[in-house]
Amino acid sequence: MSQPLKNRRRKDYPYFLSYRTRWSDNDQYSHINNAIYYHFFDSIVNTYLIEKCGLTPAAAPLIGLVISSFCEFFSPLSFPQVLDLGLRVTKMGTSSVTYEIGVFSEGQDTPAAVGGYTHVFVERIERKSAPMSPGLREGLTMLLSSRTKL
Repeated sequence: MSQPLKNRRRKDYPYFLSYRTRWSDNDQYSHINNAIYYHFFDSIVNTYLIEKCGLTPAAAPLIGLVISSFCEFFSPLSFPQVLDLGLRVTKMGTSSVTYEIGVFSEGQDTPAAVGGYTHVFVERIERKSAPMSPGLREGLTMLLSSRTKL
């Protein structure tokens, strides 16, 4: 049986991105609005794809389309906290990849939330699923949950 998401720790994620929350991230209850977590997910995934996989979003022949997503919340976060976003890959196919993101308050070992999504890579114009390029596959393999930290 897999480990419950609530039990994740920093060591479970090989790649991190720091995120400084903004005043506008808060909702009327003075905590980060649920929808903002999906901005966090997009930020870390796309930063990784650009920096480590050589993806050039405006010119890439393949684009990733989100086909499913999820998020579980464990403790509230609020502006002006600084967050550490952790990224790993939990599943990878020929043209698809499933990411998991841990959202940590700066310096904390337990996540405030864990979520993620599945990308299916498709041809930019025709929107037909296509195999990942070798560079993309190599970069994403580095994030497979069974590998070591970057």
